[in-house]
Amino acid sequence: MFTGLSAFPLTPLTENGIDEKSFVRLIDRLVSAGVDSIGALGSTGSYAYLTREERARVARLAVENAGDVPVMVSIGSVRTSDVLRLAEDAQQAGVKSVLLAPVSYQKLTEDEVFTLFETVSRNLSVPMCVYDNPGTTHFEFSDELYVRVAQLPHVASIKIPNLSPDPAATRQRLDALRALLPAHIALGAAGDLAAATVLTQGGDVWYSVIGGLFPEIPVAIARAAKSGNAESAQALSAQLEPLWVLFRKHGSVRVVAAAAELLGMVSAPCLPLPLQSLGGDARQRLAVVLEQLRLQA
Repeated sequence: MFTGLSAFPLTPLTENGIDEKSFVRLIDRLVSAGVDSIGALGSTGSYAYLTREERARVARLAVENAGDVPVMVSIGSVRTSDVLRLAEDAQQAGVKSVLLAPVSYQKLTEDEVFTLFETVSRNLSVPMCVYDNPGTTHFEFSDELYVRVAQLPHVASIKIPNLSPDPAATRQRLDALRALLPAHIALGAAGDLAAATVLTQGGDVWYSVIGGLFPEIPVAIARAAKSGNAESAQALSAQLEPLWVLFRKHGSVRVVAAAAELLGMVSAPCLPLPLQSLGGDARQRLAVVLEQLRLQA
């Protein structure tokens, strides 16, 4: 569950709700490409914008269509009671793990975040990935909090933000965390831009946005890294630099949503308002990049 490439697909929407056919096609695409796991209902999957019923339905669809590929879904929500209900729904759907970020409106304290994870961990029968996502939650884990949370039952991985594309810096950071954390905790890259570096410098798993739409190159990057071929992994990642430029400027979810719309993989618009995919000049630039990189539906 927590090695190699974990691909995070969109949850395409229409004015009538979940675009189930398009979602299933995206899952089929990931299975065919040989991803190691699927992260349905991640940030790219717009989990925070969906109702409990919609999230339960998407979890079931993902599991039913993923075959032997393990599925993880997010259970993040503002209230702990809602997180527990979402955890129950996910487990009933048959997911192999859950992903939890400390979602909030009021900024949380470290003790509040620890209590959230402690409460949820007592109500799980599957592993949990801790999602440190300060860009969204406005809460950043300290290393001390990592250590506290990592001692809880069912905690199996940490999705780490802001890792450097510099190999030496990434190796130093990962080594420092491994010295603090239990050996069973898998360390994963949150974000695509430094993922090749993370995987070649001791990271375990790439939680990938681009892998949820165009999985072939990310699968090749993960396999090259696993085989010890750092040069090949970095070269493959460098091929995607035109996409990384757009990710940095506009945010990854807007870019992948626009790409899926441009290629007819989903109906437009596919994001939950007020979110919107790229438009205008940025959308035209993305169309050119897709053609240059030969990324197709």
